[in-house]
Amino acid sequence: MNDATLHFHTKETKQPHATSVNWSEAEIEALFQLPFNDLLFRAQLTHREHFDANRVQLSTLLSVKTGGCPEDCGYCPQSVRHSTGVENQEMLELDTVLDAARAAKAAGASRFCMGAAWRGPKQKDLEHIKEMVSSVKALGLETCATLGMLKEGQAEQLRDAGLDYYNHNLDTAPEKYGDIIHTRDYDDRLDTLRKVRDAGIHVCCGGIVGMGETRSERAGLIAQLANLDPQPDSVPINNLVQVPGTPLNGTETLDWTEFVRTIAVARITMPRSFVRLSAGRQEMPEAMQALCFMAGANSIFYGDKLLTTGNPEIERDRQLLAKLDIQSL
Repeated sequence: MNDATLHFHTKETKQPHATSVNWSEAEIEALFQLPFNDLLFRAQLTHREHFDANRVQLSTLLSVKTGGCPEDCGYCPQSVRHSTGVENQEMLELDTVLDAARAAKAAGASRFCMGAAWRGPKQKDLEHIKEMVSSVKALGLETCATLGMLKEGQAEQLRDAGLDYYNHNLDTAPEKYGDIIHTRDYDDRLDTLRKVRDAGIHVCCGGIVGMGETRSERAGLIAQLANLDPQPDSVPINNLVQVPGTPLNGTETLDWTEFVRTIAVARITMPRSFVRLSAGRQEMPEAMQALCFMAGANSIFYGDKLLTTGNPEIERDRQLLAKLDIQSL
């Protein structure tokens, strides 16, 4: 192993919300090209500089409004444009949401995320979401929402209701984006992130891999995330869950080593962000998940379901974390 392999990028010493991070795609591609063990070693060292390596943050995600989305995201079973069998359902009642939040807290989750299948919330819908946010917050949980694109003033309303985090993923690299989604563009996503930051809400922003992208395009996604100013507080990395009826069903499965590499590169380039092992975990063997934690993942979605797709059962997760001597935050 040469000295260059272990040398830490000078940008990693910057404060968490520093400006001008400026990771180039070439630098990030070079990280992807490191020998697998060297990359994981560097990622683990970076992780230990900023986090307890044996603790993870547990989040639970609930779909509070399922199906009927007018967008055409190629991976999503909730789009009205895809024949997936997911029906358009009304927004959940507040009591149903609170029951789920209480169960999540009792199971060990510290953050409760609420997702709605919209292009963006209408004001009448936002009123119900605000009530959910404030009520969940009162239970002593961190609150997160993913509601699509926000209009001016909506982020401030969510902040005032007690929202801690807003999730809005970039999904993929700009050059790949047009192959996946046609009903909104990249700048729409960046604009919503700006609104969230300006309102003082923590940003949760990541992407999906395994959608037929090249390694260079995976590097492009990480570059977009790492160069956000400030960097996201939470970075969910999703492995595509292929759903029959969606355009991306049948895409060649991403090799597991490439997924672990993506986690490691996210950790190195965003050293103070929580890197969340997200969708696709149900299909991951325990050893693969363990390597993701070694590579710097320190947050998971915890619960039996992610919006409409499956997630490992809580008891299965407890057993895995116990095997790895990992505790929750």
